[in-house]
Amino acid sequence: MNLMRKTKKTLSLLLLATALTACQQGAKAPEAIGPLPSEYQLTWHDMETYAFIHFGLNTFADKEWGYGDTPAEVFNPSHLDCEQWAQTIKAAGMTGVILTAKHHDGFCLWQTDLTEYSIRNSPYKQGKGDLVAELRAACDKYGLKFGLYLSPWDRNTALYGTPDYVDYYHKQIEELTTRYGDLFEFWLDGANGGDGYYGGARETRQIDRRTYYNFPEVFAHILRNQPQAIIFSDGGPGCRWVGNERGFASATNWAFLRQEEVYPGYDRSETLPVGHPDGTAWIPAECDVSVRPGWFYHETEDDRVKSPEQLVDLYYRSVGRNGNLILNFPIDKTGRIHPIDSTNVVEARRILDKELALNLLAQVKPTASATRGKGFEADALTDGNPATYWSTPDGVTSATLTFTLPKVQQVSRLLLQEYIALGQRVQEFTVEYAKDGQWIPIDCGEETTTIGHKRILRFPTVETDALRITILQSRACPCLSNVEAFYAGESPVNGPTENREEFRSYPFELTQQADRFILELDQPRQIRAFYYQPPTDGQGLITHYELYAGDTPQTATQLIKKGEFSNIVNNPITQILRFAPVKAKVWILKAVKTAKEGEAPKSQKLGLQ
Repeated sequence: MNLMRKTKKTLSLLLLATALTACQQGAKAPEAIGPLPSEYQLTWHDMETYAFIHFGLNTFADKEWGYGDTPAEVFNPSHLDCEQWAQTIKAAGMTGVILTAKHHDGFCLWQTDLTEYSIRNSPYKQGKGDLVAELRAACDKYGLKFGLYLSPWDRNTALYGTPDYVDYYHKQIEELTTRYGDLFEFWLDGANGGDGYYGGARETRQIDRRTYYNFPEVFAHILRNQPQAIIFSDGGPGCRWVGNERGFASATNWAFLRQEEVYPGYDRSETLPVGHPDGTAWIPAECDVSVRPGWFYHETEDDRVKSPEQLVDLYYRSVGRNGNLILNFPIDKTGRIHPIDSTNVVEARRILDKELALNLLAQVKPTASATRGKGFEADALTDGNPATYWSTPDGVTSATLTFTLPKVQQVSRLLLQEYIALGQRVQEFTVEYAKDGQWIPIDCGEETTTIGHKRILRFPTVETDALRITILQSRACPCLSNVEAFYAGESPVNGPTENREEFRSYPFELTQQADRFILELDQPRQIRAFYYQPPTDGQGLITHYELYAGDTPQTATQLIKKGEFSNIVNNPITQILRFAPVKAKVWILKAVKTAKEGEAPKSQKLGLQ
């Protein structure tokens, strides 16, 4: 409640200042239309891109989700350098970093007083290290904002699933929010409950995701100590998960959610990329993605790092669609960002800076079919001042803006921004260019509906001396603060959003029987890897598996590997099982468990190598 009162007060002062300035200039400012962003959310929007760091026992155990039983002594980086992380992140044009202080395995990267399963019992700095403190210091040195991730789930402690764990978790929050300075964001993962070590019980524990942790008190606890922190979860309250781990939002993206409906672990994540047009709270989308297929470092993924072009594409599909982009760096076993990763992200920033270097509308005086009055003219769209904006009279929810260039120019990018302090308004618009006395629609390859904090449209290069934007529909009089245009050279209009999983495979005959896939080769062959590409529709996802080999389907009983396809629901990438070469003719992938109980397993593609 204290934060809510402060937010309302801050917005009231902001709107009052805007109104006073407008009245001095002779016009009345538009009324705000909710939901509205807080002062801290406005600052968060301006950050646009920042980094994620995943590092811990999983790095050394070559896992994505640790079970909670990996010994703390395994954590032993040889050349850990938080300043190298910060320098790389800064060079990539990012504004901050969020560290996974504790992932699902329960291992803590700070000097906690609450558990022995922590960095204190590792060889790193003879148990004296504290990665939260070390990265905090590096961020301060290089001018980056700092945030933390604390998984609600804990597969190590025997307390999990009991009321005592809730108290334990809240005490972890207290340590992290009082010892390490200001945090710009606090991250709460939606993965909660399941298999775990749990102090040696080695069992499955399920909890009610909505009520178990007492999330209202979790949010209040964080904000009491860190009132400026943006809290991330499926439903905010500061920002929301975008609904996928591929790093992109929907072209239509409202910064609203029905807050009373969404919670961490929300079971209708398919609605999150768009948001809720009828939402009750300002909870904008954050697009999370890793620079590699996995979130933790795996040497086998050194050749699967996203290319600079793919990373550029992700920027346009996240920041360019009214979201923020958080890009994960899996720290390698030495304790550094891998050279391939750092090279690609820095090159991606160079490409972006080049594509968006010269604003062709910087000196252009646009005209508008409707203007609110003095102080809200169309000149505000190109004056470079984010505090000024163009608007129409009350009740006028459609209008046309025309930008006449000094000469014929090549154009392939258009950037638009709303003055979101007064709310997100635009529901539909079109873009056209002038050619031979005609207005020709520009095909952006996606719907032109919402704008929000920032919308960047990519399209095939056009040559023109004028551009026209038509607001077709708006929730109230539109308020736009900025329009820019660029020529991006010969860059692709829409590049791939993720590495395509292509793998060579021996030919085989495939048979499915209930809970298993049977792959029969033409003859016994030495096999060293098995590939499982999950279905794209999310149905029949295998979460736990056993892999067998043998000479016939009846005798294929040699257990080669078993385990968990961690995080496959949120990140359905190709799963690669690698092992010492085994010679066999028949291979069987058994689905021990699927994501939805009782659902038959499915696959998009299987392979043997």
